[in-house]
Formats: sequence, C-alpha cells, structure tokens
Amino acid sequence: MVRVTTPGIRLLPNAITVLALCAGLSSVQFALTGNYPMAIASIGIAAVLDSLDGRIARLLDATSKMGAELDSLSDGISFGVAPALVLYVWQSHGDRIGWVASLIFAVCMILRLARFNTLLDETDKPAYASEFFVGVPAPAGGLVAMLPLILSLQWGEGWWSEQYVVLIWTIAVAALLISRIPTLSLKTIKVPAKAIAPLLVGVGLLAAAIIQFPLVALAAALVLYLLHIPYAVYRNRWLAAHPEAWAVPPRERRAIRRARSQRRLRLRPASRRVAGAAMRAVRRPLSAGDLVRTRTLRERDHSNTPPPSSGPGQRRRSWRRIGIRRR
Repeated sequence: MVRVTTPGIRLLPNAITVLALCAGLSSVQFALTGNYPMAIASIGIAAVLDSLDGRIARLLDATSKMGAELDSLSDGISFGVAPALVLYVWQSHGDRIGWVASLIFAVCMILRLARFNTLLDETDKPAYASEFFVGVPAPAGGLVAMLPLILSLQWGEGWWSEQYVVLIWTIAVAALLISRIPTLSLKTIKVPAKAIAPLLVGVGLLAAAIIQFPLVALAAALVLYLLHIPYAVYRNRWLAAHPEAWAVPPRERRAIRRARSQRRLRLRPASRRVAGAAMRAVRRPLSAGDLVRTRTLRERDHSNTPPPSSGPGQRRRSWRRIGIRRR
C-alpha cells in the first residue's frame, strides 16, 4: 500500500518544531519580566513539543533534511540559550562570572547537538547503542539546569540559591551534556501488554500531581532522572560484556542475568572450599604414623596382596589423612 502524504501534513512536524522554538524564546521574555514560573513552564512546553515533532514526522512519513536541521536549531535555542539567559537574569544581576557560566552552558549545548548529529551517521555501532544517549540529552539538560530556580520558587531561598552554587551547578550540567556518560533513551522502551493499564493509571496520577503541585512534581522528576544515571552506566557496561543479550527481549535479558548470578553463587563458594582443602592437604606435614602407613601400603602393593576392605573406621582415617573434615 502506497502512503500518500499531502503538503499540509508534511508541514505539521516542522510547525511543531517552530512552536517549540517560540516557547523556548518566550521563557527569556518571562524571565525579564520576573515571571519565573512561566519561564520554567515555557521550557517544559518546548521539551514536550520537541519529543512530539520527530515521532509525528516518522508516523506521517514526513521526515526531511530541513526538519532535522530545524530541530537541532530549535533545541540549541530552547534548551541551551534560553535556560542560560534565564539563570543569568535570575541570579547573576550583571555579574561577569555568571555570564561566563551562561556562555559555557550554551556552548556545551551546541557542541552536544553537533555530536549527536554526527553520531547519527555512524553505521558500526553495536546493536544496543540505540537504547542509550551519549551524555545527557538537550531537553533534559535544559530542565536540569533550572533545578535551583525550581527549588527556590517552591521552598524559598536556601543554599541551593546561592550564586556560586548556581554557577557550579550550571557548569556541572554543561559537563554532563558533552560527557560520554550513557543515559537511557525512552524511545526504545517497550511496554508489555500487562503493564499498559497500570501505566495509564500512573500517567493519570502524574498528571494530577503536575496540576496540583507542578514545581514539586517537576523537581522530583529531575532528581529521579539524575539518580538513574548510575543504573544506565551499569546497564550499558553489562550489555557491552554480554553480546548474547543484544537482540533479545527484556524478559530474556532478565533470565540471562538471573542465570549468570545463580551460577556465580553456586560455583564460587564450592570451588573455594575445594581449593582450601587441597592447599591444607599439601601444606600439612606428615607425621610418623603417616610415614609408617605409607611404607606399609607400598610393601603391600609390591607383594600383590589385595588391600583390606575399607570399613567406616578406615574411611574416617583416610578423610583425616588428607586434612578434610567429613561432614
């Protein structure tokens, strides 16, 4: 079946990208007028629109090179320039050091987007690479940089709103943008059929929390995102070390991980006990009685006499002779 896409439909993803760009720039205008809650909301709206334009373009078969370039430009302004200017207007008050931190953040965001575009052209990536981003993605980085402002609006002034704390935080987030730390990509997460109903209930609860406590819900989501980074690093390293789990569904991956952990728990303690018993048997000096019994056994072998039947006492003495306590 041939899919026919009208020019109006092909324009829709680019229109959403332009709306995201306008939302990001509007945050600067809200910051200049002192309306910081709307500045944060504008960047959040830009993040939602940015997650929709690419998916809609793929669903409508309306992807284009112009759309990809426009999306990168919109991300650089909405999540790089706009958050840097909002933080500068809120905290720095014309301070030169604050302007330097804002410049560093904006430049690192542009570099992160440029690297992302170049990584799209690589063809020798492993099969699991699509499950991760290299560094923190642009929408998440722009929102995480706003975390001190969110905390100040919700709980008032504190150590998180100190100027030098905000500067250090801004530079730290900029470093995460251009780092090689893997972070999970939500685009490749597959939800099983049994989890759809609980997931929809969770989405409803999240919407209620955002409506009633928007700043608290946003701050909690950003903190959880930062806490997931160690797990993403562990998962990336585990997949790199287990090629047999690259092309299997999540249930089989969990089975592989569980089987390997059980194998380690069963083999290592047993092998350690055997090795310890063998070393004790080798290091234990022979007594005079052991020497006499060894000489007697050698003479019996030379005379071709059958050895006596081994009874319980004999078995106990043989266990004691090699230094292993029978259980």
